[in-house]
Parts: sequence; C-alpha cells; structure tokens
Amino acid sequence: MEFLSNGFTLDICAGAFPLSTDSMLLQDFVRLPANARALDLGSGCGTLGVLLCAKDTACHVTGIELDETAHNAALENIRRNALQERMVSICADLRMIPGDLIPGSFDCCVSNPPYYSGGPASSTAPLARRDDCCTTDALFAAASKMLKYGGDFFLVHKPERLAQLCACAAAHSLEPKRLCTVRHKPDGQVSLILLSCRKGGKPGLTWEEACLKDADGNPSQYYRSIYHI
Repeated sequence: MEFLSNGFTLDICAGAFPLSTDSMLLQDFVRLPANARALDLGSGCGTLGVLLCAKDTACHVTGIELDETAHNAALENIRRNALQERMVSICADLRMIPGDLIPGSFDCCVSNPPYYSGGPASSTAPLARRDDCCTTDALFAAASKMLKYGGDFFLVHKPERLAQLCACAAAHSLEPKRLCTVRHKPDGQVSLILLSCRKGGKPGLTWEEACLKDADGNPSQYYRSIYHI
C-alpha cells in the first residue's frame, strides 16, 4: 500500500506500473485547467488518476486500461479513496475507445506509456512496459481524437524516443509546447523527458530542466517538492 498526499492511498496490483518516480514527475508536470476533465491513456491500476485527484480537488479523471486485472485494481483504488464521483476506469483498448466517450470532450490527456519497442528489452519486459498494444502512433492518435481544440497531452518517456514522439505529435495535429529533461544527478545523462503537446497549438517550445539529486547525492529540492517532503 502506498500513502499519498491529502490522505489518499494506492494499492498496486502485480504486473501494473508501480508508484514510480516517472508517475510522480508526470503528475507534477501536468497543468490542469479549472474543473478539468482528464483522460488517462493506459491507466493501469489508476495511479495517475488518484495522484491527479489528490493534487486537484475539482478535476475528473477517466482511465482507459486494456488489462482487466489492472482495471479491477483501479476500481478498488477508486472505491477505497471514495472517488466514485470524480474518477472512472474503463476496461478497453485505447485504439478502439468506447463510443460513449465523446471525441473532443477532454481538457487534457495524460499517459505513462510503455517505453520499449521491439528488440531484446521488449521480450523480457512485462506487458505494461511494452508497446505491443500501445504504439506511439496509436497513443497520439487517441489523444488527438479525444482532446478539445487547445487541450494538452502530457506524457513521460525515454529521451531516445523524443524524435519519434515529436513526429507522431505533428502527424496528429499536436504541437510540442513544453519539454522537461530529467537527470538523476547534475552531471548525469538525461534519463527521462516530460513532454506536453497542444491540439492545434502554434509553434513555440519552452525548455525546462530538473534534477533528482544535488551535487552531494542528496534529494534535490525539486525531488522533495514532488514527494511533499
């Protein structure tokens, strides 16, 4: 059991994304408009949804998750945190989003998607970390379809996939607007990127940098802030 801010808790089922630094970074990076309707693509056991609801008491989050076990865990996390009025989990394929979800009706989309695409790493990674059923193109297509004009898509990914992410964004009328590079230590390599893309947005990318540890190897102020330490 994970204990989050504002009294929320999270139970992670086997095979689902853990409560990782990736998820904590992404929820901090997300900028929610007032009374936001957010769609979590590949929502697992509801990790991002619960984090966003803990962060913003007025947002509503709908999760789309293919794996039934993870979906059922999300339903339990929703029940345990009394979020039935603000959070929904739907067991479905993001490539075939159910018809009762209206295209163009969400203020923002979020995703902590699979990082691995083919090769040896893919064959040994659990399904939640492989893009067999969640290719980059399918992910951006779903976000573009469901976002309002001017809505934002926020995701976390590996830096080596940045060119592919930007190409897929452009193909689906999503303009990269913010990029944050994340390092574990000040002199280290970039290990993660946070990217936001706007549906119908104009060109103009702002660049941000973040570091998880200071020069002495201690948690940085940024790290302490996202974990509410």
